[in-house]
Amino acid sequence: MSSTATLPAPSPVLSFEQLIVPKHAVQQRFRTPKKNIPQTPFERTMILQTVRDYVAEHRPVPPMPMPQLKEHADILIARLRIDPVYRDYVGVLLSNEMWRESLASVPFERRLLLLPKCMRVEAKCPAPFDEFGLLCKQCGLCTIQDLTSEAERLGYAVLVAEGSAIVMSIIQTGKIDAIVGVSCLSVLEQAFPYMEAAAIPGVAIPLLQDDCIDTTVDLDWVWEYIHLTSEDKTRRLDLGALRDDVDFWFTPGSLELIMGKSEGESERIAREWLGRAGKRWRPFLTVAAYQALRSGEAAPLSDDLRKVAVAVECFHKASLIHDDIEDNDALRYGEKTLHEEHGVAVALNVGDLLIGEGFRLLAASGVSAEQRAQMLAVAAAGMRQLCRGQGAELVWARKPAPLRPNEVLDIFRKKTAPAFEVALRIGALYAGVARHEEVSDVLGKYSEALGIAYQIRDDVSDLGLGGETDDLAGMRPSLLLAIAHEKAKGAPKDLFASIWRRVWPAGVTQAQVEALYREVGALDRAEVLLGTYKEEAIRSLNELQNHNLKGLLRRTLGKIFSDVEIKGWCKEHEHLNAALDRRPAAELAPV
Repeated sequence: MSSTATLPAPSPVLSFEQLIVPKHAVQQRFRTPKKNIPQTPFERTMILQTVRDYVAEHRPVPPMPMPQLKEHADILIARLRIDPVYRDYVGVLLSNEMWRESLASVPFERRLLLLPKCMRVEAKCPAPFDEFGLLCKQCGLCTIQDLTSEAERLGYAVLVAEGSAIVMSIIQTGKIDAIVGVSCLSVLEQAFPYMEAAAIPGVAIPLLQDDCIDTTVDLDWVWEYIHLTSEDKTRRLDLGALRDDVDFWFTPGSLELIMGKSEGESERIAREWLGRAGKRWRPFLTVAAYQALRSGEAAPLSDDLRKVAVAVECFHKASLIHDDIEDNDALRYGEKTLHEEHGVAVALNVGDLLIGEGFRLLAASGVSAEQRAQMLAVAAAGMRQLCRGQGAELVWARKPAPLRPNEVLDIFRKKTAPAFEVALRIGALYAGVARHEEVSDVLGKYSEALGIAYQIRDDVSDLGLGGETDDLAGMRPSLLLAIAHEKAKGAPKDLFASIWRRVWPAGVTQAQVEALYREVGALDRAEVLLGTYKEEAIRSLNELQNHNLKGLLRRTLGKIFSDVEIKGWCKEHEHLNAALDRRPAAELAPV
C-alpha cells in the first residue's frame, strides 16, 4: 500500500483480551489512563505486536505525512479498542515499523544514535557540554555510557543532545542515512516533520519518565534497534507465535505424538505434570538457538526437534518435583505440588522417570552420533551443576544462618543458570557441533547472567500476595533477605537474622517484613542487581559474530524481562529550537 492509498476500513473487533492475549499470558485490563501511553509492559508488548501485524498486512510506505499516520493510528485504536489518548504512542510504533526494514539495510557506520542529555544522573554527572551536546566521561553512573560504547563499537555516530534543529543539521550533512533516537513524545513530534520531509529512515524510543532529569528508557527496545541488521535472518521471526507453538507441544495429544503412548500410572502422572502450567522458557530457548544457527532456509520445525525441546522441559520439571519435596512446598502453579497430591515416594519416582525420559528423547534424536553424545554430555553436566546448587542450599538448611548477597547469588548461579545453558547448548548442538563450538563461550556467559537475573526477578516478583512462590514462608535463601540483613541495623537486623535462622518472630507479619525490605533499600538494591545482570547478558553478546544468534538472544532477553514501568513523558520544551520548529518542514528539506 502506498502512502496515498485508500486506508483499510476498521474491521470488526473483539475485546482487547480476546484479540491479542496469548493463552500463556495472564490477562491484564487497561487501567484508567493517566498518561498518553499504556502503563504496563504487557499492554505495550501486545500493542506493538498488533502494529507489526497491521504493517505486515497493509504494507504502508514511508515517509508518511503526520495527518495520514494519525489516520492509520486511529484505525488501530479502533481495532484494539483502547483509549484514543494513546494515538500518538501508536503513531510512533507505526512509523518505527514502517522504517524497520529500511533501517536494517543501512550499514551501522551510516547511522546516528541520538540520546537525550536528561538520561544522565544530573547531580553527579561530570560530563561537560559543547555546541553538539554532552561529552560523556564514561563514569558509569548512567546507561548513556553503555549505549554510547556499544553503538560506537558497531560504527554509529552518537550524539547526546536534543532538538529538531540538531536532527535536521545532521541530516543535511548527507553523512547519515538512518537515525535511532531516544526522546520524550513532545520532542519526537517536533522532529518528525523534518525526518519525513528528508525521507530518512528513523525509529524512535520514548523516554519512560516525565521529569526532565534522571530519565530512563526501555534498554531492551534501544538495544534491539541499534543491533538491527539485514544480516540477521531471524529478525522477522515471531517470538510470540514460536512460544505459543512450544506451549502447544505440551498438550496431552502432542505429548503422546512426541513421546509415544504412556504405559502405566507413573507415566500418566509424569505426562500430566509435564503438561501443567509453566513458562516453557527452556524449550523455547532450545528452539530459538536452533533457529538462529540452522543452515539453509527456514522450514517448519521437525518432530525430531520437538523431542529435543520436550527433553529439556523433562529435566526442568523433574528438578521442580525434587525441589518442592526438599523445600516441603505445598503449592506449585497455584495447585498442589506432586508430592502433596500423590505422596513423596510417588513424586520422587516420577521425577526420576522424567530425567530418564529426557535422556531417552535426546538419545533417540535423529542427529549424528557426535551430536547426540555431546547433547547427552551437556544435559548430564547441567543436572550435576544444578544438584550442586541445590546441595549448597540443603547444607545451609541443616544449620541455617544469615547468608551474604554474593552467597545467595552463587546459589542462583548453580541452581537456575544451568537449565538455561543446557537449553541453549542443546539447541546449538542440534544445529551442528561446529556451530555450537563457534558460540560456546558466549552461550556460557549469557546463560549465567540470564539465570541470575531471572532468579532475582522471581525474588522481587514474589513479594506480596500475588507471588507464585514465597521464600519468606518457605524459609529459603532469598536475595532480598540477604541484602536487607546486610543493610539493616539494630532491631531490624536482629529480626532478619532470626528469619535467616528459620525462627519467625512472634507477632511479625510477612507484610511488615516486606515493608522493612523497602525501608532499608533492599528492594532498590535488588532491582539494581537485576539491571546489572541483564546488562551483563547483553554485553556477553558484544563479540558474537553470528548476527542471527545475537539478534535472537537480544530479542529473547527483552521478551523474558518485559518489566519496565513507564512513569510518564518528558515535559521539557525545546526553547532554543522553538523558532526553527515553527518553520514549515518543506523549508528545511535538503535540496
